[in-house]
Amino acid sequence: MKKLKLMILCIVVAMYSSSCDKEEINAETSLQKTIEPTQEQLDKLTSMQVSTDNVTIEDIPILGGSKDTYLVADDILIRVSDLAKYPEPEGIDQKQYRFSFIVAPPYRNIRILGYTGGGFALTAKMRTALSWAVANYNALPNTLNFNLAFGTNTAAADIIVYKVNGSAGGSASIPNPSGQPGRYIRINSGTDAFSTNVNEHVIGHEIGHSIGMAHPGTGIWIPGTPFPPSEPSIMQPSFSASVDGELTPSDKLALNILY
Repeated sequence: MKKLKLMILCIVVAMYSSSCDKEEINAETSLQKTIEPTQEQLDKLTSMQVSTDNVTIEDIPILGGSKDTYLVADDILIRVSDLAKYPEPEGIDQKQYRFSFIVAPPYRNIRILGYTGGGFALTAKMRTALSWAVANYNALPNTLNFNLAFGTNTAAADIIVYKVNGSAGGSASIPNPSGQPGRYIRINSGTDAFSTNVNEHVIGHEIGHSIGMAHPGTGIWIPGTPFPPSEPSIMQPSFSASVDGELTPSDKLALNILY
């Protein structure tokens, strides 16, 4: 069978959570108000090992009905007002990588919600895949623990996983400077056309971003991880229709070193 290559649309959203009693999922997804970045902004992205081949500044709708302004660099979103808060990574090498911030000890008991409301509800296949992906992370002998629930009570969740329109793939926010996990994981509707294993892979990849794992070759090297990894990492930015959705030995090693 010819292997079908798909790109994971991992829009890594550097956004921070705010306290609120009620959250609503906003259906608006269009990008607006596109302007060019300054040279200073491009230099900062370069120092962060982010590609500057195609960078714009856009007003992007986010959850709760509001909009915010982001630098858009391929599949990565970084809030303009937070750009200066991200330190320049050190130790760049071709191994396993993390973002500048990971989940701090007080936040490692993570409440993760599979959203089931309205048009943003995860499909049955996605819900099964989310359960499998969470089980993979919980099986690791480290300090992270995920408590999975399904429903619409977003106020009681640290991470919200929900469905949006789009081709196979997903997007995720990353840990904030306070050490909280990335709050939002969006799974594109086109992912449901593929196997449960593919859905497990995409969701597992996005969970990785939400707890601080970066694409291989970007971010900060995790000391102790090998090159080349023993198997392709679940954090690779592309995947095939034959993926099994499991964490590889290299992934497990990196996560156990971090946590």
